[in-house]
Amino acid sequence: MSLKNKFSNMKFVQVPLINGKKPKIVLAYSGGLDTSTILKWLILKGYDVITFTADIGQIDDDLKKIELKAKKMGAIATYSIDVKKEFVTDYIFTVFKTGAKYENSYLLGTSIARPLIAKKQIEIALKEGAQFVSHGCTGKGNDQVRFELSYLALNPNIKIFVPWKDTEFLNTFEGRADLLQFAEAYNIPVSQTIKQPWSEDENLLHISHEAGIIEDVEKEVPDSVYNRSNTPQKAPDKTSYINLHFISGVPAKLEILGVNKKIVSTIIDPLKIFIELNKIGALNGIGHLDMVENRFVGMKSRGIYETPAGTIISIAHHDLEGLTLDREVMNLSLHLNQEVAKAIYNGMWYAPEFPALMGFFDVAQKNVTGWVQLKLYKGNCYPVARGSEYSLYSNSVASMDIAGGYNQQDAIGFIKLQAIRILANSKVNHIALSQKKLKK
Repeated sequence: MSLKNKFSNMKFVQVPLINGKKPKIVLAYSGGLDTSTILKWLILKGYDVITFTADIGQIDDDLKKIELKAKKMGAIATYSIDVKKEFVTDYIFTVFKTGAKYENSYLLGTSIARPLIAKKQIEIALKEGAQFVSHGCTGKGNDQVRFELSYLALNPNIKIFVPWKDTEFLNTFEGRADLLQFAEAYNIPVSQTIKQPWSEDENLLHISHEAGIIEDVEKEVPDSVYNRSNTPQKAPDKTSYINLHFISGVPAKLEILGVNKKIVSTIIDPLKIFIELNKIGALNGIGHLDMVENRFVGMKSRGIYETPAGTIISIAHHDLEGLTLDREVMNLSLHLNQEVAKAIYNGMWYAPEFPALMGFFDVAQKNVTGWVQLKLYKGNCYPVARGSEYSLYSNSVASMDIAGGYNQQDAIGFIKLQAIRILANSKVNHIALSQKKLKK
């Protein structure tokens, strides 16, 4: 029996009709191997499938071709929506003003995109009168949680059907080879091959690389994995300078500096700022990360990330906080931004705690307004100057060369007060140690 006959002669369990009609399902569709297979599978099971592709900055995707492919395969309707600007202003910048990093490293590139895609998917389901939504995520990863919790938060009555958690689907497809054979049987055009050594997920914020050869945590990945930015070794042997301006913790203006740090261009559009920072960061090898992280579902995984613009913004923002945030507000921020990172990573964007957390940062970031000058060179990005009308820094107080408004003798009483509990513990421990020696 040929591979084509193996799949084309299969009998698929048909889904029940709803009011005498095929149920409608909105599929988050990338046009790749997994979602193309799932699209055909859903059609064969009796769904009327509507595809949705979000343009969140994938470099190689041709949305018109993706839509045409879905229509040829039998989708009753297709949507492709450019959400890049919304992604930057309402999601990336919203998160970055909190300083959130998952496990103090990961800038949440994939995690931030999922609630936006889910929101648009639910909007399309409402418009089309669809009873179901679906995605191509497996049962092993974090994205299934992010999508499905978002679906239910936005529409508690929506039904979710996920093939990778369906017994019939799992019994048919044991791995990538079966998916490719199915694609061949049903004339589904795909670019993937069995030899692809790792998987990738890309958007405007980052590109992630996982699986395949990357799963061997004891080995360095080849430089070829980093396919959207220079490695530091390949970056130009030349320093770049930029000024990044913020208003209430959000990037508001980018100045590109040339010879003698003269401003050669200025950008104020949020999306254009982000795109330009990606170009500058990628050129200079900024934003590479190789880490082993804890997935929400319980396992550890290794991820390789390229996040040029995000890394630059994160470094500049934290530096400006040092100038403008009160010490105790900073301490609270450093604690609560970990809660923000965990919430986003775990798919809790629409959970009740998220707006409560963000409310704190709306207040805390009010005065994080100013500029930071950054020096970029061969994978390094570090602040070299900064300024703000809300600066809490006082040269006359902090200077070692000026008496200023600080009386150093005031520190005597300050230290005595701080020492009260230290002395109390020290005396108790000293007495206990002396008694122990006497007993001996």
